[in-house]
Amino acid sequence: MRRNRPDAAPEGSAGRPAGETAPAREPTAAQVANFLRRNPNFLAEQPDLLTELMPPARVQGDGVVDLQQVMVERLREKVESMTKARDALVHAGRSNMAAQSRVHTAILALLGARSFEHLIETCTTDLAVILNLDAVTLGVERQTSDVPPLRLGGLCQLEPDTVDSLIGRGRKLILHGDIEGSPLVFGKAAGLVASQALIRLEISPQTPPALLALGSRRADQFHPGQGTELLAFLAAALEQCIRAWLNIPG
Repeated sequence: MRRNRPDAAPEGSAGRPAGETAPAREPTAAQVANFLRRNPNFLAEQPDLLTELMPPARVQGDGVVDLQQVMVERLREKVESMTKARDALVHAGRSNMAAQSRVHTAILALLGARSFEHLIETCTTDLAVILNLDAVTLGVERQTSDVPPLRLGGLCQLEPDTVDSLIGRGRKLILHGDIEGSPLVFGKAAGLVASQALIRLEISPQTPPALLALGSRRADQFHPGQGTELLAFLAAALEQCIRAWLNIPG
């Protein structure tokens, strides 16, 4: 009678230690063909696989082009292009929804200010966090008349005609990507800014020109051609808040 050695490990059917699974093997071409014969609706139920398969070219003789093969390749490229376009559209939609939510939260923060000073503080500190930015400043042009200079923290004084020079006469806002931030606008935070949005604040004909500057360290956060409706809405809400606190007619 054969006895197991006490120090020998039990073996499986293939000479492997018990409990050890065999490595998975790729099915052979014959096995795949047999599976498809037994399941003729498999590819109909898995249409995504059709874009991965290469149909055989028909033999037409020397110098004859297989138009069916060409058409299949073109359809494959078209499907791939449409899939990429769909994914880009979904990504853009999700990004727009996230941006809209952040702007709404920022406006609620502005509306919750308890004083004009608190409004300025909220704008220049809290908005950077809410909007996921690196710098937010308010700039007001210096008056040539005998008006005392501004003393509120978070505001920067600009020379006359600076807003028109930065944004453009008659324009509401401008976007720049892949830039170096200007100390004139962002002060000590200019080194963090690689893209910016400059928005004109039209508070009142009786008030000096002003601007809201948004800066990001991401070079593509703001860029020409980007949608500006949400930024314009944010600026309009800020204008209204400033008019309300200073009791200035629109």
